[in-house]
Amino acid sequence: MHQPIPFARPSIGPAEEAAVLEVLRSGWLTTGERTQRFEKEFAEYVGVGHAIAVCSGTAALHLSLEAIGIEAGDRVITTPYTFTATAEIIRYLGADPLFVDISEQSFNIDPELVAEAIEHAPPAQPARCVIPVHVAGEPCDMDRLTDIGRRYGVFIVEDAAHAFPSRTAMGFAGTIGEIGSYSFYANKTITTGEGGMVVTNNADIADRMRVMRLHGIDRPIWDRHTSNTWEYDVVAPGFKYNMPDTAAAIGLVQLGRADEFLERRESIARRYIEALGDRDYLQCPNESEGHAWHLFILLLHLDRLRIDRNSFIRRLAERGIGSSVHYKPLHQMSYYRDTYGLSPDSYPRATDRFHRVISLPIYPSLAESEVDRVIAAVLSVGDEAAARR
Repeated sequence: MHQPIPFARPSIGPAEEAAVLEVLRSGWLTTGERTQRFEKEFAEYVGVGHAIAVCSGTAALHLSLEAIGIEAGDRVITTPYTFTATAEIIRYLGADPLFVDISEQSFNIDPELVAEAIEHAPPAQPARCVIPVHVAGEPCDMDRLTDIGRRYGVFIVEDAAHAFPSRTAMGFAGTIGEIGSYSFYANKTITTGEGGMVVTNNADIADRMRVMRLHGIDRPIWDRHTSNTWEYDVVAPGFKYNMPDTAAAIGLVQLGRADEFLERRESIARRYIEALGDRDYLQCPNESEGHAWHLFILLLHLDRLRIDRNSFIRRLAERGIGSSVHYKPLHQMSYYRDTYGLSPDSYPRATDRFHRVISLPIYPSLAESEVDRVIAAVLSVGDEAAARR
């Protein structure tokens, strides 16, 4: 009897364990030398001037909007096809999300609809920022989005939670707009357990985020410890968003394995596409330049099947295959629906995709035999449902 294959599984080994043990034995657990080294090496990897390690990708996004001065009365454009963190941080600051539907060709925000939303925003509540989300690790059309940002004078803050290390002709996803944020949650392409990174080439923005990351204090604790002077000032009412050295130690090892991890995810994605791409009831994701393959999202053609998406997921589970749904759009979540008077018809492309998507396991520790089992299960469920239509 085969063991069930989980939807997600972190790729952690002896090197990560040893790195954490070294920190534990050092006597310094919170933000210190390891975190600073992680920031430096991450910045060098993606080619930016500043990288600030934080406790989550959500914290990275919140610091980003605070640093560019988003406040109550502003509107921030983003996609409804994302995890709630992308929109909730807008509300933290009293601003309002202005959702824009996704493209017909991908799960990413439609740049033309972004431009229309900016043009039609009322003068009393202008759109000051756009948060494009690189869904599943597929880069957004940053060429068009950055052009829109310049044309209308709005900030571009990239949600690259899925997109490390996504390389494009314009640079790494997350480094193309004014600010980019990454997530190192347990199921992400590299992990620190919980954690994130925010990057920018703007020194003033970086300085603000460093201060606000830890209570608005003007001197980091590691600086005070190593200089043997206790004095500090509170210059703003900041947050508790710092990354501890225990997490950074894991991140340093994972960063060194990032290319290896990406190669393995690319290999799994190719196997899925080769095996599943000829079924008329399935649509495989785009093989876009720079895809990080954090997720492998299948799109079902329900008119060619006798079961719905949820039944498909249940039948995969019966065969021992974990899967998930990315995403139930935010305009169908009760808070955003009721607060902003939204309906499923408000964003028809996102609504349509939601009912037809299944995310399959794709992570470096997924063995070839497990990939075989995932493929066999998808074809078994799909062929059976298609044959009865």
